[in-house]
Amino acid sequence: MTKSFFDKLCCPFDKSELSIQVFTEKENNVIHEGLITCPTCKRLYPIIHGVPIMIPDAYREAQLEKPFFIKWNDKLSLEAKASLMLEE
Repeated sequence: MTKSFFDKLCCPFDKSELSIQVFTEKENNVIHEGLITCPTCKRLYPIIHGVPIMIPDAYREAQLEKPFFIKWNDKLSLEAKASLMLEE
């Protein structure tokens, strides 16, 4: 996912502007892993292998996303960690 693509995204639930944390990038500034957050509804959208996971909550599988959050736990913002605590 490129940063210019991210600039076109909004939260699919409340249409708010999103924030991003980039963890790894490939050549040409392609975001490979990162975390998109919605400051309004507090939803977290991981970017895994360049793909933002922004599907409805009912279709998301926590077990598939859990390794991502474990891997990047030390880089997550305090707001993201608080959101994760709320989801448990």
